[in-house]
Amino acid sequence: MSVGRRKFLGTISTATIALAGLKVSANENFTGYPERYGMLIDTTQCIGKDCRLCEDACKKRNKLSLDDLDLKDNSVFDKARRTNSNNFTIVNKFINPDNQKDIFVKFQCMQCNEPACASACLVKAFTKTPEGSVIYNKDVCIGCRYCMVACPFYTLAYDYNDAYTPQVRKCTMCFEKIKDGQKPACVEICPKESITFGKREELIELAHQKIRSHPDRYIDRVYGELDVGGTSVLYLAETDFANLGFDTQLGKTPYPEYTRGFLSAVPLVLTIWPVLLVGLYKASQSRELKTTKEIYKDEEGDKK
Repeated sequence: MSVGRRKFLGTISTATIALAGLKVSANENFTGYPERYGMLIDTTQCIGKDCRLCEDACKKRNKLSLDDLDLKDNSVFDKARRTNSNNFTIVNKFINPDNQKDIFVKFQCMQCNEPACASACLVKAFTKTPEGSVIYNKDVCIGCRYCMVACPFYTLAYDYNDAYTPQVRKCTMCFEKIKDGQKPACVEICPKESITFGKREELIELAHQKIRSHPDRYIDRVYGELDVGGTSVLYLAETDFANLGFDTQLGKTPYPEYTRGFLSAVPLVLTIWPVLLVGLYKASQSRELKTTKEIYKDEEGDKK
């Protein structure tokens, strides 16, 4: 008995939706390890110009090329930069619209409590560690780059330099140093101590204490405390974070809540896709064969 293409597609779609639903229901929320570490970045203390020692320390720690780094070249502040495969940490300049003062902001991976990159990864190449870092295993990565699409902060980058071993690159908050009881390289090198390293809960308390003590210096918000479910990298600022290149409309819901439903079905879709293509090919072949036979039969009839 032959199966029509429409019925075949309908069967595949129904099975995909049903099985995806079962897979989604198996997922559980994870709000982060209670003793995890983090960094509190006070943007009112960063000097930016003629400094960027955090960029230098980050490059050296992660063995990245120094060819594109000139700490005396302030032209890099002419436009906002994004992290990339050779720069896990970057400093951008913004203007406070209230007093026209220059504000310098350090950007890197935010080390989310519930990382969207980990939720989006089909092969579990990303791991949220008890120390607070989000780390990456290039040995299992398949290069799909769903993680880059899922990241709400756009801090992940793909390294194409080696065609045989392409990989996702990002800051890990110096995970190995933290495990050894040390501070991240950027924290150690900062001459103005604008970055404080410690337990995340204690950093949040410190941030709110600063806000209470200096209401004229800080706005009443700790960026990263609640955003997308919270992050291990936190910020203080003297002006609205929207003026400093931050997305202030991300909400408090962890991004895996948005990606989980769709992405949980992706492995299933990848499994079914070859079967679907074969089915379509067979259906198409059957139709073409039937049409050819009908044409041949008509031609034989005309000859008679």
